[in-house]
Amino acid sequence: MTRLLFWLALAFLVVAAIRSKLRAAAREQHMRDDPRRHAERVAAERAAAAAAQAQAQARSPQAQARAAAVAEAETMLGCAHCGVFFPASEAVRRDGRDYCCEGHARAPAPPAAS
Repeated sequence: MTRLLFWLALAFLVVAAIRSKLRAAAREQHMRDDPRRHAERVAAERAAAAAAQAQAQARSPQAQARAAAVAEAETMLGCAHCGVFFPASEAVRRDGRDYCCEGHARAPAPPAAS
């Protein structure tokens, strides 16, 4: 009976790990497909951090330093050609897409992964 319970628990853990990996891959693909949504979410998080920084004025110096660091963070975008993330201020925009450099903006689109 103990062996049966062991194998059932092991099967459950394997299925849970596979589902977790698949969900993470789907989220990553979704972010790669639409980096603007990611940027909007980061902007919302930054606004929340600013509100937290306002509350941190009454807190310790360490908490104030952490809140200031979060508020200073810059939005990151993914290159439509190579997928590398870079600061939004350095983006080269062409045809509604963001690229990390002028060379990638001029280069033909990479083949779609299947």
